[in-house]
Amino acid sequence: MTDGSVPPVPPSDNGAVAHPAPAGLADLSPAYFAVIMATGIVSLASYIHGLETIAITLFRINIAAWIALMVLNVVRMVRHSKRYFADMVDHLRGPGYFTAVAGTAVLGSQFVVLAADERVGLILWTVALGLWTCLTYTIFVAFTIKEHKPPLERGINGAWLLAVVSTQSLAVLSALLAVHSGQPWKLELNFFALSMWLWGGMLYIWMMSLIFYRYTFFRFSAGDLTPPYWINMGAMAISTFAGSLLIINAPDAPFLKSILPFMKGFTIFYWVTGTWWIPMLVLLVLWRYFYKRFPLKYDPLYWGAVFPLGMYSVGTHEMVKAMGLEFLGSVPAVFLYAALATWSAAFFALARQVFQRLRPPRA
Repeated sequence: MTDGSVPPVPPSDNGAVAHPAPAGLADLSPAYFAVIMATGIVSLASYIHGLETIAITLFRINIAAWIALMVLNVVRMVRHSKRYFADMVDHLRGPGYFTAVAGTAVLGSQFVVLAADERVGLILWTVALGLWTCLTYTIFVAFTIKEHKPPLERGINGAWLLAVVSTQSLAVLSALLAVHSGQPWKLELNFFALSMWLWGGMLYIWMMSLIFYRYTFFRFSAGDLTPPYWINMGAMAISTFAGSLLIINAPDAPFLKSILPFMKGFTIFYWVTGTWWIPMLVLLVLWRYFYKRFPLKYDPLYWGAVFPLGMYSVGTHEMVKAMGLEFLGSVPAVFLYAALATWSAAFFALARQVFQRLRPPRA
């Protein structure tokens, strides 16, 4: 099973694995917007904890990175359209496109929270919603009607949960925009946020059932444990964040107030589920890299492991604020520093890779 980041390398005639040619624009990973997701949520977590210099610096980096990735993806779609759309309907690579939705929505949340710019936040909300609609009904319709499908153990991984994350990211941005909107848009945005929050939860149940079944009833090698499996936890962390914002917004929307106990119960349910995954994933990482000695090298999918740590920090912080759970107050700071450390490691690995590719070859 491949990790979904690059196509498998065929063996050469003598049986050895051939070295792939240097990756170009045609090979750009669909999941690269995870850089925006990770940077954006670490920025928001830093801001929440008073690290404003770090938060603003990451915000500026994120704006530049989002513009660059949008340009690169548009150019790739035009110049390598066959490869671009083939990736979109591939069971392993296709879900990576949902990082564009989540990254755009997270950047929009940064504009609302850090820059108090609801206008740009609304523009990015519109872009994210358009992407979500197109990708959801392209990818899942294609997965349904395509004639040749991989077996379950080779066709699903944690990256599928990026569809959940993208859905919940729209719920988060909608709830944040609702705070600064007048009636009737306040009601409509809160209702849309509630709808996306509920749909994201249902989608998680569907997908997680398949992923857990794949975990426990099929052979699982070290190479199968790709970084997107951290989205198992990250999808629940962002669901906690969205639920907490809806609880905070309840006084401004009667329909939210009427289901407040339900929202509180499900928000804790999401948080507990995400918390359960943390020791499980840590043990699997130790098994992969220390027991199985799987090589550790940069892959754009590693940004998918940074995002859940930052989101768990933000989601827990908002849940504490929404429900008065002060005894959990120290948890968000611990995960903030873990997220900052992993973001730094991923950033320097990316910078090193870019430098190596731009460096002229030796004579």
